[in-house]
Amino acid sequence: MSRFASIRKQYQHLLWSTDLSGLKPIRRGLVTTLRLLHVIGRDLTEGQLTLRAMSLVYTTLLSLVPLLALAFSVLKAFGVHNQIRPTLLVMLEPLGTRGIQLTEQVIGFVDNMRVGVLGAVGLGMLVYTVTSLLQKIEDAFNHVWRVRRPRRLAQRFSQYLSVLTVGPLLVFSALGITATLLTSQAVQTLAKIEPFGTLIGVIGQLIPYLLVIAAFAFVYAYMPNTRVRFRSAMVGALVAGILWQSLGWGFAAFVAGSTKYTMIYAGFAIVIMAMIWLYLNWLVVLIGASLAYYHQHPEQLLLPHRELQLSGRMREKLALLAAAHIGQHFYRGEPAWTVEGLAGHLRMPTTALEPVIGAMRHQGLLLETADEPPCLVPARVLDTVSIKELLDAIRIDGEEPGLSADTMYRIARVDQLIQGIDESLNDGLRGQTWRDLVEANMTVAHP
Repeated sequence: MSRFASIRKQYQHLLWSTDLSGLKPIRRGLVTTLRLLHVIGRDLTEGQLTLRAMSLVYTTLLSLVPLLALAFSVLKAFGVHNQIRPTLLVMLEPLGTRGIQLTEQVIGFVDNMRVGVLGAVGLGMLVYTVTSLLQKIEDAFNHVWRVRRPRRLAQRFSQYLSVLTVGPLLVFSALGITATLLTSQAVQTLAKIEPFGTLIGVIGQLIPYLLVIAAFAFVYAYMPNTRVRFRSAMVGALVAGILWQSLGWGFAAFVAGSTKYTMIYAGFAIVIMAMIWLYLNWLVVLIGASLAYYHQHPEQLLLPHRELQLSGRMREKLALLAAAHIGQHFYRGEPAWTVEGLAGHLRMPTTALEPVIGAMRHQGLLLETADEPPCLVPARVLDTVSIKELLDAIRIDGEEPGLSADTMYRIARVDQLIQGIDESLNDGLRGQTWRDLVEANMTVAHP
């Protein structure tokens, strides 16, 4: 046991205390990979990713037929609706013959659903069912990206509907164009000449995987309610695409050897297999999203726990630092800070700064602009906000009307001590305003 504890201590030191700047590239890459695997494993074992994957399975089963019906209606207008069936066959290929049966059943449901005769209420329910699926996906991605606020209601409907109408058209058009190019006379003639024939064959096999990776990258860049860098989205999409294909091979082998499950569950076997396959697919999607997040925010790899807990003293200092920088940009007429930009400048994780900014917003000290992403500006004239108010915004954050300092059990001596602390703060900060903090900050040179 002592040796195990020693190894564990060395491992923890390697993960969280190693300075990467002094390491050689190979060792630096090894430590970064270990950190990444550790945090992904931690997120999985905590259960939130698996629970959200299960939730998405349920929502997908409810929304699959309406989603395909809506996509079918859009694609039919452009004459490419026949691509839905082969695409479903590819997605359900690991299910073997059961995948073919399930595809035929789903296509049968879609054919029986006539969007044109649903009426206004039916069409509204159809659109609501589909948008609820996209909202669940956004919620899952926002959780991965530590984003606490979803899109505004107007943004959801406008952006979701644009994805539902334009997205299927682009995907199936890309599939159709690819198939047309590979079967064209010029390409077929060129394929008879080596090494072009081998090269075209390899390209033909790679194109489906590239399209899957491109689809993952689009989802990772678009669905979270935050700005995702293209490179980070591509890193997550590349890993997720490889995992997805590898998972397909493994699951196909599992289905091929699962005849005893068919004997036990009979007709329910296809439903059970489809749910397991959907769950594994959504889990891969969320793992890829986590990789994209940690690639864009490498500072999160240094945190042993997913949620960063700050002490009261650190929250107060962070609030004053944020107020100084936001006020300075406003005072000078410079571009306003975003939360992500300010967090990077203060060398703090975004997840640490967001609760502090939220507390200042709730107390009416900060406003968010309508920009995308939102920018932060003072809500009041800087001269009218005291330093004591800035600190009080953090000190009272989280108090509920029914459970606050005034509703707790009362002891006279404790109340006197609390009152003395408040009076000391008032005396020490008397006359100091937000503007004084900004002007003092402007006179100090920063690195």
